[in-house]
Amino acid sequence: MAKAGHAWSRAAAAEQGEAEEGEDPLDAMIARTGCLEQHRQLQECMAERQDWRHCQAQLRAFGACMAQRQQQQQQRGPIPARPTD
Repeated sequence: MAKAGHAWSRAAAAEQGEAEEGEDPLDAMIARTGCLEQHRQLQECMAERQDWRHCQAQLRAFGACMAQRQQQQQQRGPIPARPTD
């Protein structure tokens, strides 16, 4: 099954050429949230159905995961800045 992509990442890939395939920066960012599996399920649904209205369960699962991550981050407080030395 083909992986659904992001419009801006497809444009960037076209500029870099097909031979140079790296990790999608958006996927890397989402992986750090712990919600990558929900995101991939949403992408697969969108690729198959071509209509976000048919992917509401996956959309809600991804949104809930991201909201939980945001809530956890807010409970921890702001991340201290690193010294520039």
